[in-house]
Amino acid sequence: MNREDQILYQIALTMIPNVGPVLARILLSYCGSLEEIFKQKASQLEKIPDIGPKTARSIARQKIFHLAEAELKNVLKKKVQVLFFLDDEFPVRLKNCNDAPILLYFKGNMDFNKHRYLGIVGTRKASDYGRYLTEKLVEDCAGKDIIIVSGMAYGIDICAHKAALKFGLPTVGVMAHGLDRIYPPEHTEVARDMTVKGGVLTEYPFNTEPDRENFPSRNRIVAGLCDAIVVVEAAEKGGALITADIANSYSRDVFAFPGRVNDPYSLGCNKFIRDNRAGLISGASDLLRMMSWDEDEKGKKKKPAQQQLFVELSEEEEKLMKVVTREKRDIDSIAIAAEMPMSKVSSLLFALEMKGVIRAYPGKQFVQV
Repeated sequence: MNREDQILYQIALTMIPNVGPVLARILLSYCGSLEEIFKQKASQLEKIPDIGPKTARSIARQKIFHLAEAELKNVLKKKVQVLFFLDDEFPVRLKNCNDAPILLYFKGNMDFNKHRYLGIVGTRKASDYGRYLTEKLVEDCAGKDIIIVSGMAYGIDICAHKAALKFGLPTVGVMAHGLDRIYPPEHTEVARDMTVKGGVLTEYPFNTEPDRENFPSRNRIVAGLCDAIVVVEAAEKGGALITADIANSYSRDVFAFPGRVNDPYSLGCNKFIRDNRAGLISGASDLLRMMSWDEDEKGKKKKPAQQQLFVELSEEEEKLMKVVTREKRDIDSIAIAAEMPMSKVSSLLFALEMKGVIRAYPGKQFVQV
């Protein structure tokens, strides 16, 4: 199968009615390949868990291929990169998120599996102080091999993107619609500049409108794509806190700037800090230190401690200990190497830390002791 045919099948999989990312993975797992999914008879597809008769008939009839062909033409015409979750180029951080998209559309210049990724989110009604905090945070992250990620919305989002362009950091905007448009349209020029060093990313095909229900879905990509999320300003409810909540569920580090107790756009940040769902930061130096991203940490060699003898480990714990080394390794790469879900890895790492055989470091990094 050539590359264009491969992309066609990948797009077609995302266009099956009532089949989301989780069910698409189940289909692929049972059928073995993209091509085999569409070769199966409806009666065979119905035997797959959660695939009902209606969905099975939709796949077997293959009517979705004409939609997929139209999308492929747009992709080729607009020179958009298609990232499928089995591709090496697909963001590895997202691979460990069970509800992550199986396919992404990207326009720009970026390797998603290098560098450090920092999400910056906040209210659309940013204050002058919030904009100052955002710009200063981005400025002080310059030169630290950090990519700035946000959602291209008004307020803190667009301030983060503009600051990244200003101070020479690559930046990625995650969209809640197709790449044939920019929403809001006032940010079109910024998005164009971002594609030179960074880019714009979405799970939605061309001609998808920026409907309200797409934005919470978009937030999970921002959260899953990043090593850490910073909430600058946020009301008690809103998209920024949704992103932060999702990031917590993905075992990402979450930080927030504290604000005045009577400021409505600091209530969300203060509440997250109070509830221990976000670490308090006052600037980039706090973030860099807690994520072990500060340059002063480079080159310092820790004296290895003798591993505790005769510690009883379960079979799963022993499997994980073969993956965790004496060099710092982040939780994403540990989960991938161990071929375990993130939730399982998190609990096992905690158990191993309690047994004294591994040590946790800021930034969800772990080493053997």
